[in-house]
Parts: sequence; structure tokens; C-alpha cells
Amino acid sequence: MTAPSSSQRLPALTLAALGVVYGDIGTSPLYALKEVFGNADHAVPITPENVLGILSLLAWTLLLVVTVKYAAFIMRANNHGEGGIMALIALVHRNSQTARQTRALVVLGLFGAALFYGDGIITPAISVLSAVEGLEVATPAFKPWVIPITLGILFGLFWVQRHGTGRVGGLFGPITTLWFVALGALGIANIVQAPQVLSALSPHHAAAFFIAQPGLAFLSMGAVFLAVTGAETLYADMGHFGTRPVRLAWLGLVLPALTLNYFGQGALLLAEPAAIAHPFYHMAPDWALYPMVILAGAATVIASQAVISGVYSITHQAIQLGYAPRMHVQHTSSSERGQIYLPGVNWALFLAVVAVVLGFGSSSNVAAAYGISVSGTMIITTVLVYAVARRVWGWGALQSGLLFGAFLVIDLAFFSANLLKFADGGWFPLSVAAAILLLMTTWKQGRALLKARRDRDAMPLDAFVQSMSAGSVPTVPGTAVFLTPNPEQVPHSLLHSLKHYKSLHERVVILNVRFTDAPYVPEARRVRVEHLGGRFHRVEVRFGFMDRPDLPGALHRCAESGLACDLDNTSFFLGRETMIPRRKSDMSWWREKLFIALSRNAGTVADYFGLPPNRIVELGAQIVL
Repeated sequence: MTAPSSSQRLPALTLAALGVVYGDIGTSPLYALKEVFGNADHAVPITPENVLGILSLLAWTLLLVVTVKYAAFIMRANNHGEGGIMALIALVHRNSQTARQTRALVVLGLFGAALFYGDGIITPAISVLSAVEGLEVATPAFKPWVIPITLGILFGLFWVQRHGTGRVGGLFGPITTLWFVALGALGIANIVQAPQVLSALSPHHAAAFFIAQPGLAFLSMGAVFLAVTGAETLYADMGHFGTRPVRLAWLGLVLPALTLNYFGQGALLLAEPAAIAHPFYHMAPDWALYPMVILAGAATVIASQAVISGVYSITHQAIQLGYAPRMHVQHTSSSERGQIYLPGVNWALFLAVVAVVLGFGSSSNVAAAYGISVSGTMIITTVLVYAVARRVWGWGALQSGLLFGAFLVIDLAFFSANLLKFADGGWFPLSVAAAILLLMTTWKQGRALLKARRDRDAMPLDAFVQSMSAGSVPTVPGTAVFLTPNPEQVPHSLLHSLKHYKSLHERVVILNVRFTDAPYVPEARRVRVEHLGGRFHRVEVRFGFMDRPDLPGALHRCAESGLACDLDNTSFFLGRETMIPRRKSDMSWWREKLFIALSRNAGTVADYFGLPPNRIVELGAQIVL
């Protein structure tokens, strides 16, 4: 039976993309227009000219930022089909021309990745809060219950993460499709009451709004930007579905539904300015209010799920690219390698979301903190893709400069408008990003310093193998595997083992694991075996930064190269370093202490690589940093 072709799978992939990719941007109508006209600090007066100006600005923001920038251009910058900020960092790193350029672009990319964590905290808070606040429209009696209900939904959302999203993921597409159909239907029902709002499709209304009230128009951009806060997920999740389904879902349903709903809210405000308290729910007839609250709740849970899964993925990629310590990773699907669960990250994220809900108290307050992290990530994505256009696509300086310069001007305008909300909550995602960036760069620098200290006292492997072949070291049966970060040197665990046991196994494997800057490594290229002579063998195992690092499974492939590894007769020797900080080192003393704390709390090598616990021998050593 032949596999279905890509055209046959297109409808299913498009439906799945609706559920995963567009949940975040699809819930923006719950709060975006409300923040433009209802924000207490700089609300735009509800007049026909202002409503048309804002609607025009919204429509052209969706068109230029999402359709043109992301769907048409940014999604072309894929790393073997994968998108997202970490895949982009790896792509830029592979194609940078100088070490200085590489370092600057990588640090910039890491800050973009760090900003995503701020988005991962704020999105569940604002999405679920805005949905539950719809109960207040039905009756004020629900107002004291908004926060408790929100926290209950969030706890349930984070609690089910350990079961994986495979089973419920099949519902995401149909529910999100129903959500977008409902958005469009509500919009049409209200547009027919004031069809003049359709004239806002012309950009001259946005231009007239800026000319008439430049200061107010600039302030309003911070709230308008809320309409595109999920745009980055088009790029981040395209590897799961491919570019064609993602673009088809956007152009075929999401963009029309969002535009219709925003224009419907604008028509409602022209007829009933008092509806600004919650224009989205006031669009619905009385009989549909509770069903819309339920549907909105489901849509916001899906939106939150997409961001939470993104935090897992970006953390997993950071670990394998060497920017984060090892953590316990559970693979929740035997068929989909991208479905993972990180318990520590999950509950840390939950506590941060709870703190945001309790600290800010309402979706309007959370909205003040929302735009900075996303607009900052967009700026960084634009800069990195410009580098890709110049070095990978071969574009000229004028062509790439004009296009991405225009995108950058738009990004900077939105970022500047959001920066004005710094004191009102914008400081929160920036503080989170700064802390995450500090941890990532400290880990990377600390690992480099640790490697330098190891290399300083290391013995070349070739000389050691030659000296052992001439000696009469007692032999014990079985295979000994010594993990090492440098396959050209003798592992410290091997020297300590020889010192203590005065013997060697009949087969000695020097094993080096490499994580490449490609997302996946084909199984045929997973393992490379080199026979060094006598009992010694050198094995290199390669994983992509999105691969599951299954070391026992990879070792089974050694048999194809003449090195059979029977795991029941194999011992894994691991080194466990105790690091001691020292002043006047290559790294500041306080960062050394931070690196040591991170190392002490990192997951074990055995757990991370899936090694059998009853076949592990750990040998310790002290290293002065």
C-alpha cells in the first residue's frame, strides 16, 4: 500500500496546522480592540474616523506583518525544514564568516529565545483570563470567581502535560476551525449593521488617523500589535506541517476570519460605544453568550498549549546545542519524536503563570506586559533572517537591505510603542529574558572553561593506546564504554578506572556524542566506528538538536561496523566532576558559582541518554576552574 502523497495529506495537515499554529493569534480578538479603545491610560476616543483608522491599521498590520513578512519571506529561512529561533541560530552559526560576527548574532538569537519564555508565561495568563472574563458579561455575580476559575483551568492545563498532547491534539484542529468560523460569523452579523466599516480596508484611513492624531496613533500601536502576537508561531511550528499547509490555513480561513471579526467589533462600537467594556462578547446574541465563553475557553487552552509545547521544544533544543544544562525529558509519543514533556520546566512555568495572574489581576493589566517580548523577538528574527538572505540565499546588499530594512522599521515602530508600557508591566518579560539569557550564556561559557581545564591535563589518546598495546594489563571480560567530550584525548574516567582496578576490559570503547546544528541526523549517519588497534575502539554518535538522544539504540548500530555491543555485558563509565571556583579566572567568580550551581542541579548523563542504570560506574574528580 503506497503512502499518501503530499497533496492527499494537505487537508489533514492544514487542519492540524489550524489547531497548533494559529491558536495564539486566533484568540487576540478577545482583547486587542478592547485595549485600543478601552485602555484607561491612553484610550482612543470612539469616533467614526478613529474606528476606521484603527480597523485600517489592524487590517494592514495583519497583511504586512503576518502575510508578507512571515508567510512570504521569513518561512523561507528554514534549517532543513525546521523553523524557530533556535533553528535560525544554528543556521546562522553554520554560515557566519567570522567568529566575531558569529558570536554577536548567536547572542542576539539567544536573547530572542529568552524573550520567548516571557511570551510563554504571559500567553496562558492573558488568553485564559480574557476568556473567563466573558462570564462577567453574562452576570456581574461571576466577577469574584474569574481569578479562581482561571487558576483552576491553568492547573488542569499544566497537569495534563505529563500525559502528552497526542490524544487531545486531534481535537485541536476541529475546535480551532469552529472558533475561526464563529469569529467570522460574529463579524459578518455585526458588519451588516454598519457596512461602512469595510471602507477601512483602504490604507488611507490609517494614514489619515496618523496625520490627524500622531501622538495618539503611536500610543495605539502598542494595543494594535496584540493582533499579531502569535505570528512568530507560523515560523516556529512550520517544521511540523510544512510551509504549504501553514500558508493555506492562514490565507484560506484565519486571515479572513480575524479581519471580519475585528471589523464586526468596529461596527458594534459605532452603534454601541458602551460595548467597549468587552466588545467581543457583546457581538454575540444573548443565547450564544455562554456557548461562546465555553468555545473561547477551549480556544485559549489550545493557544496556551501551543506556547507551552514551544517552551519545551526550545528548551530541548537549547540543551542539545549546549546552552542549557541537561534536564529530565520524557518522550510522550513513540511515533512523534517532537512530543516531549519536561517536568521541571512545566511546573516552573506554571508557577510563573500563576504569579502573573495573581499579580496583574486582569487581562487588561496583563496586556501591558505582552507586546514587548513578542515585538523584541520579531526584531531579532528580522536581523537574523537578513544575515541568512545575504549568506545563504546569496541576495545582494541592496535587495536584502531594502526588504528587511522595511520589515525592521515596522518592527521597531511596534517595539517603541510597546516600550512605553515598560513601567506598567513591560519590565516583566524583559526581566525574565535577561535572567534566561544570563543562565544560557553562563552555562555555555562555563562548559567551555571546564573543557579548557580538562584539555590542559589530558593525555593524547593515540599515545595511550600505543602504550597499552605494549603492556601486560590484566583483561576482564565484557565491554567498557567511556563517555568523553573530546575523542582525541583519554577520558579521565578511563585513567581513574585503570588506576583503581589495575585492569582493562576486553573491548574498550571511547564514546563521543556530538549534537549537530541540523535538526535531525539520518539513522544511516548516526554512528561512526574507528578501530584504534587491539582492544580499543573510538565511536562517534551524532544527534540533531531535535533528535531524541537514545544512546543504547545508537550503540546497536555499531554491530554494522564490526563492533557488537551487548548491553547486558557492557559497563558505562562516567566522570563526575566536583568543580571548585577560583578568583582571577577566565570567568567572573560569581558566574563560576552560578555555573557550579547549575551543574549540581543538572540532570544526570545516564538519564539524559537513556543508559541502563544497573550498568553504570561513576568515577569522580576535582577540577579547579
